[in-house]
Amino acid sequence: MLLRKLRQDEREIYNKVIEHPLQTWEWGEFRKNTGVEIERVGLFDNGKLQRAFQVSFHTIPFINRTIGYLPKSYLPDDLQLSSLQQIAKEHNAVAIKLEPNVAQPISDKSAHWKIAEFLLKHGAVAGRPLFTKYSFSIDLTRTDDELFAKLSNKTRYNVNLAVKKGVKIEERTSEAGMQEYLEILAETTKRQGFYAHSPSYFSKMWEALKDSGMIRIFAAVYEGKTLASWIMFVQNKVLYYPYGASRSIHRDVMASNLMLWEMILFGKSVGCTSFDLWGSLGPDPDKKHPWYGFHRFKKGYGGTLVEFVGTYDLVIDPLWYKIFRTGDTIRWKLLRMKAKLGI
Repeated sequence: MLLRKLRQDEREIYNKVIEHPLQTWEWGEFRKNTGVEIERVGLFDNGKLQRAFQVSFHTIPFINRTIGYLPKSYLPDDLQLSSLQQIAKEHNAVAIKLEPNVAQPISDKSAHWKIAEFLLKHGAVAGRPLFTKYSFSIDLTRTDDELFAKLSNKTRYNVNLAVKKGVKIEERTSEAGMQEYLEILAETTKRQGFYAHSPSYFSKMWEALKDSGMIRIFAAVYEGKTLASWIMFVQNKVLYYPYGASRSIHRDVMASNLMLWEMILFGKSVGCTSFDLWGSLGPDPDKKHPWYGFHRFKKGYGGTLVEFVGTYDLVIDPLWYKIFRTGDTIRWKLLRMKAKLGI
């Protein structure tokens, strides 16, 4: 077995062995364009690439250090952690945040305990999550009728109502479609008071991903007006719903309900076998939680609630890591305050 950094000309074979959109070569190039450093590492056996992962390194304000981030990679092992420790030192990182793409239904947590124990024994600590620990996963190998029957009664009613009202779902995977998404996103964040990435972030994402076939943009249209715009990812036979925005007008026509149902059908049409709804609350959600509405909306589509192994920080420099955690806590408080104030 040989573990080494990957070259630019190994892009094609790299994309064949990774699973999640955030591990694709194109996503790494996008993050580079936002000022983030990227390292890609591959595990070779007899000259053939078996596994790979990419880590982003982000500058910590006011100090000459970085924090690494490894999202949605494969199950951690000794070789991966050893490589991470080495490249972390090369990038003067205080830690690398790990969020493995390892999930299972909430009814079975045995594997998660083993992974957590392994990481804790190798110098990791529980970290602040960037991804939610839970998500809904829809099995797209079922027939259309079976999938529709899995919808809750209220969701089925809303989908049928949207169809009756004349809501249409259109694909708008284009620069104009991205600009429309940004316009609606601005309305959504102002109305709901949550933090969202900047227009520049999404514009750079579009430039990096537009030719990859991974990014798709859809609009829910009613009487010539776009009521909702969603950005979807397709990767390794899995459909993802990472970003959505909606207007406050004509909420009675249930445009978003039809949108999600049509995304299920779209996923099947492009050969996906599952649909990851990209986050939810846990099995006993707090109805006062700001995300409860999103959780309830997604739950109506009959997916399985799955739990990821969670977030762990592989600590490289304990002293500076403590300083980073303190500053990061203050930063998130300020972001939440700005979102509430609409700044």
